[in-house]
This record gives sequence, C-alpha cells and structure tokens, in this order.
Amino acid sequence: MRTVALLLLPIVSALQIGSPRCDSAVRARTPVMASPAAFDGSLVPAGKSSPGMAILFDCDGVLADTERDGHRVSFNKVFAERGFGFEWGVEEYGRLCEVGGGKERITAYMNANGCWPADCRNPTTTDLTGPKGLPLDPTRLALVSECHKRKTKLFQELIGSGVVPLRPGVLRIVDEAIAADVPLAVCSTSNEDAVRTLITTLMGDERAAKFSFFCGDCVPNKKPKPDVYNLASKTMGLDKSECIVVEDSGIGTKAAKAAGMPLPRHR
Repeated sequence: MRTVALLLLPIVSALQIGSPRCDSAVRARTPVMASPAAFDGSLVPAGKSSPGMAILFDCDGVLADTERDGHRVSFNKVFAERGFGFEWGVEEYGRLCEVGGGKERITAYMNANGCWPADCRNPTTTDLTGPKGLPLDPTRLALVSECHKRKTKLFQELIGSGVVPLRPGVLRIVDEAIAADVPLAVCSTSNEDAVRTLITTLMGDERAAKFSFFCGDCVPNKKPKPDVYNLASKTMGLDKSECIVVEDSGIGTKAAKAAGMPLPRHR
C-alpha cells in the first residue's frame, strides 16, 4: 500500500506549480507537503478493514482552479447586472480570497471602498457578525445574500459548461482513496450547491457519491475559524488526528491547524 504522503504527492505537486489563478496574487496561499516520514502508515493497515483516516479537501484552488476564472467572473457578472460600477480584477480578488465566504467578501469590499448602493448607504448599524463577517443591517445583509445567490447560479452554469477543469492529479488521488475505502470530504466556504455541481460535473456521479460535504453556511464561523473541520470530524466519526487536510490558502491552513488536524507540509 502507498503511504499517505505518496497518495497526496500528485495534488501537492500540482499546487506547487505556478498556475494562472487569482490566488497566486496572494502568497499567503502557500501549499505545503510533508516529508514521507511524517506519514508512515499505509492507507489500510494489515488486518484492518478501515483505513483509520480521511482526506478533507478544500475546494477552490485545490480541486480545481475556480477562483480566477469561475467565482471572480461570476461575481463580476452580478455586479454588472446590478450596475454597481465596479468589478474585481485578478489582483483585487486575490486579496479578497483571504476573506472566508462570498457574502463576506462583498461586505468587506463595499465597506473598504464605500461603494454600497444608494439604498444601503444609511444602515441601521455598521456592525458585523464578527471580524470580516456579515452585516447586521437587514438591508445590507439582504443585498449581499441576493448577490451571492445569483453568483452561485452563474457559477454553476459556468462549471457545467466545462470551462474550469480539475487540477492535475486530483482524480488519481480520489480513485486511490476510494479503492482503499478512505473517506473523502470537502470542507469549503463556498456554497454547497456550487461545490456539489463542481464535483459531480468534473468527477461524475459515482465519485461524487463518495464525498461528504461541509460547505458554506453549515457552521456559524467560517475559515480561519476551525468550525467546519470540527464539524467534519464529528460527523464522520473520526478523531481529528485521522483527518488529513489538503488546503492552499492562509485562512484554510489556519482553520485546519486550529482544529488540530494534520496538513501535509513541504520540506
């Protein structure tokens, strides 16, 4: 049996290649890999029917290069439809990727740039649910929620068209994990419908059925808080030490570390 480190090698190698995605503008997104000695157990130890581990993937930037040519494009279409008068360039969106969640990114941008539309310029409060959180003002919250809902629909249509492929090595890892009965999950700040569409479209129904999904607003606090990873380990019935996390972002790495889960690290 291959070691966990060898199983993860293709995807980590792919992440280390400078791909043309908006995240490359944010060097806090630093993919890392462990030395083989860090994971010396086989996927299915001799005499056991369970591998005693799971692989938890982030979605955007890990499974597919969705940020620059998927989410960003879809956000900009929404902004154009609503006549906001701005769009997110690659560098700008790269910086915004360090804010967890699409609704939260819109909020952060509009607050930072003072570009709320006219009906949102006199809020009942400017307070947020937390740092880099959502507006407590109902009008502003409704706006960002409606924009994000429309963005998700446009993103699903874009993914369905086949514009965004999987990253190199992803299917190999998924197939090897399925063959070894290793549980798989996606832990993402993205909307669950969007993540399911991506995996079903790019991997097929049979592979998609093997994944558990922990996405979007399934937890009260998004990355870099550890909530989504804590929920995944609890729901899947696994100790946190058995959950190997594959992340490419600063906030995702912080979330996994805060949950006490191992990440493959670069030597």
